Amino acid sequence: MVIEVLAILVSLGLLMFFAYRGYPVIVFAPIFTLLAAVLSGLALMPSYTETFMTNAANYVKSFFPVFLLGAIFGKVMEMNGAAASIAQSIVKALGSNRAILAVVLACSILTYGGVSLFVVAFAVYPFAAAIFREANIPKRLIPGAIALGAFTYTMDALPGTPQIQNIIPTNYFGTDAYAAPLVGIIGAVMVFSGGLFWLERRRKQAAAAGEGYGEGHINEPELNREQTYMNIWLAVLPLVLVLVSNYLFSRGFLSVETWYDPQLLKDNYNIDKVKNVASSWALIIALSIGILAAVLINLNQVKTKLASGLTTAAMGALLAIFNTASEVGFGNVVKTLPGFKLIQEWILGVSSHPLVSEAVAVNVLAGITGSASGGMSIALEVMGKQYLELAQAAGISPELLHRIASMASGGMDTLPHNGAVITLLAITGLTHRQSYKDIFAITVLKTLTVFILAISASLFV
Repeated sequence: MVIEVLAILVSLGLLMFFAYRGYPVIVFAPIFTLLAAVLSGLALMPSYTETFMTNAANYVKSFFPVFLLGAIFGKVMEMNGAAASIAQSIVKALGSNRAILAVVLACSILTYGGVSLFVVAFAVYPFAAAIFREANIPKRLIPGAIALGAFTYTMDALPGTPQIQNIIPTNYFGTDAYAAPLVGIIGAVMVFSGGLFWLERRRKQAAAAGEGYGEGHINEPELNREQTYMNIWLAVLPLVLVLVSNYLFSRGFLSVETWYDPQLLKDNYNIDKVKNVASSWALIIALSIGILAAVLINLNQVKTKLASGLTTAAMGALLAIFNTASEVGFGNVVKTLPGFKLIQEWILGVSSHPLVSEAVAVNVLAGITGSASGGMSIALEVMGKQYLELAQAAGISPELLHRIASMASGGMDTLPHNGAVITLLAITGLTHRQSYKDIFAITVLKTLTVFILAISASLFV
């Protein structure tokens, strides 16, 4: 049994190491999956073709439209100038006296409206650099401010956020994007307040030490002061349409759950519970509406680079979905290994309450894989059904399972090997040594918030 457990831990450790070194997960996840299978005495080829590939393909089937449309929406918002207009308007309105708050709010609005995290970082950074320079705030604090606004509460806590981390649990718990709204809002307020307090405290410490923006930085953006930006209300229109449409098609009078006869779905499409797919359907429609609006509000500017933009978005979506699908395939092979039962018992033994146990499982796997969506997908693929059964037996709403899983995925995922962290530092021209301390502080704050909410909920349900 010790060898069988070591087989899993070694394969997980190697996957984490290679991801940290920048090697593609899509290539190395199956390699280390098969290593674990061989060390555990399982048949090699059936483990690959029938377990790994089948489950990876099922994941692609379930979520590829959301990945693709989300990437396209973010790219079109970048091409039409709306993302830059929103960032510029917020930064200008709040001014240099509230530079950190301005950056956090600009990222939050864009992320909550459905723009991908990477597009948000590209769009906000030029304005963040300008306002930090004007306020003489150290540039090294910019990644922390962007991370707080884009990688935390708007990604997975606020009800209705169209980010993939809030959609994945719907497939396992039959919930929708608005699950457990009160818990999500409380968590969002805690993370926002705590993160802003930390960053402001760091700013004051730097000012007291006489540290300013700094000199000799690389990747310094040059803002065109004469550039014209579209009207802010026109710029936010696609974001509003995505949020409103998603609500109407999820819980409103246009709910997709009522569109088709349940018997028809079961007989012809093998859909037993429409709730398990309704959230994805609603978001697909909402993002499509948002994309159309984003193209039309500045058609002349978008049409000249639409082909190249769509190609870039599609390539990014393909890489993201197949990386995550590979991690899901990895998780499904691991759960068939003899040593996994012992690991599962350990995770469940951490707490008798499913919410706390789920928070531990998702956080640990998100940290190991360096991916919020990947870590959560593995955890829910492997133990989601068991958590749902335990929750139902304890009288706990599946909505709470959804919200805790979603928020936990955005906790320890931002360890140094996380792709979003590496990209953010590259965009800003900073290093882990200069800026990761503040990103890690936000990470710890987010993780603590999830466990506070999970433990608090366990006391009252």
